[in-house]
Amino acid sequence: MNFGLSQPARSRLSSAVAALAILLPSALHAQWKPQNSGTAASFRGMSVVDDQVIWISGTGATFAWTNDAGKTWHPGRVPAAGSYDFRAVHAISLDTAVVMVSAQDTALIYRTTDRGATWTLQYRNEAKGAFMDGMAFFDSHHGLAVGDPMNGRFVILETTDGGQRWSRIPDAGLPAALPGEGAFAASGTSMVTCGPRDVWLGTGGAATSRVFHSADGGRNWSVVNVPIKAGAAAAGIFSLACRDAHHLIAVGGNYSRPDASAVTVARSDDGGATWIASAPQAATGFLSGVAYLDQPPARSRLIAVGTEGTAFSFDSGTTWSSLDTLSLNVVMSGRNGTAWAAGARGNVATLTDFHTGVKINKRLP
Repeated sequence: MNFGLSQPARSRLSSAVAALAILLPSALHAQWKPQNSGTAASFRGMSVVDDQVIWISGTGATFAWTNDAGKTWHPGRVPAAGSYDFRAVHAISLDTAVVMVSAQDTALIYRTTDRGATWTLQYRNEAKGAFMDGMAFFDSHHGLAVGDPMNGRFVILETTDGGQRWSRIPDAGLPAALPGEGAFAASGTSMVTCGPRDVWLGTGGAATSRVFHSADGGRNWSVVNVPIKAGAAAAGIFSLACRDAHHLIAVGGNYSRPDASAVTVARSDDGGATWIASAPQAATGFLSGVAYLDQPPARSRLIAVGTEGTAFSFDSGTTWSSLDTLSLNVVMSGRNGTAWAAGARGNVATLTDFHTGVKINKRLP
């Protein structure tokens, strides 16, 4: 059936459609490429040093690193940490990394300078209620770690020597926590830094989700409500990402009851002072990790992961589509735009062919 078009016309139209397909590559062709982590541990911590060096951390005091972009992973354990979970890791270099234990009434931070051959315990708090949620560094020396509230305030730890020594920042500059409020250690990214002094913390578990912000390296904080659904112990903001000091994205939901009809994504264009909810979408029922993929000047692509699968956005988080249903916990990006993700049962994967695309649904002759 030729729909009344001549053969030359059909040929020209076919050529035009082919050219358009080249100009508008579809994201539907992108898929996660699994890697062999060498362990069956479940991972929630990740740190991307550069396009070759990545560290991950997880259950059973397990860590792993690669220095060849994931072709070979080198897993290991910290014997002194027993069966504790390493919910966050920050790698300063291939050789030097810091891992954080998240366990009830147990907060521990270990550091290595020899790629995990040996580890030194740099911080210990076994007081009742101690529980660590995440880490974020401004540079190779100055970093923060956050723990759930104790005595009505979040616990903010600071290091100025690359994780060798940690001390609690006085809580006088911190707003009071809400009843039931905490941060989630689902991906180690409930806290994020951008630039030399700005840091944000996303929370949940209370009646409302909130984002805390400090512009002076963690000394003084402000806090605002965020329209991500909370109101339950397992609901709220699970992950933050920033593309600069003005543009941020927050994702989350209810870990125990994913809900595609709930608001689980919000974005800010003014440094976290105000937040705009993204409409509930099928792809965003629950998300535990999010990352910007683009380098300047575009920086509109986002990818987010969770137990329900992977979601992506080409418009800075306004609309989202589903990539797959692979369960993952944490996602980060390298300088070359590669996405790295990790999850349960030793899963590690990369996504390198992720392009802005337009799917053409109209049938053409």
